[in-house]
Amino acid sequence: MGADTLEMTMHGAAVGRPQTFSEEADRARLTPAALAALRNLATVWKLTSQEAADLVGVSVSTWERMRSDHWKQSLSQDQFMRVSAMVGIYKALHLMFADDMADRWIRLSNSGPLFMNRTPIEAMRADGIPSMLEVRQYVDALRGGL
Repeated sequence: MGADTLEMTMHGAAVGRPQTFSEEADRARLTPAALAALRNLATVWKLTSQEAADLVGVSVSTWERMRSDHWKQSLSQDQFMRVSAMVGIYKALHLMFADDMADRWIRLSNSGPLFMNRTPIEAMRADGIPSMLEVRQYVDALRGGL
């Protein structure tokens, strides 16, 4: 089968290549939803502009344009990876906790080796995408998803 054809079906739903965010057309199509998710996460997690900018991998001025809907570019592949990790963390926390702990956890100091007495936000800001993916895996493992 060609790269653009569907490779298999699962429960009646077509399954193709995994989403990699490498195609500009895909990024352009998905950017509005990703930006909406980022804005919501920034609100729920009470992120400062600097924290949000660091997590997305942009300057504060670029984050402010993204936040105010004045940014009309597509997110980069790296930025989509960051958004994907954060949305996954948010979802896993809400599956694990039935109360406000789901939104507070991200700001609580953690003594585990992944965090070294930092909050998850501090760890992700300091260590970038690798840390974001590790936090995502950590939360998934805690909830029994791995």
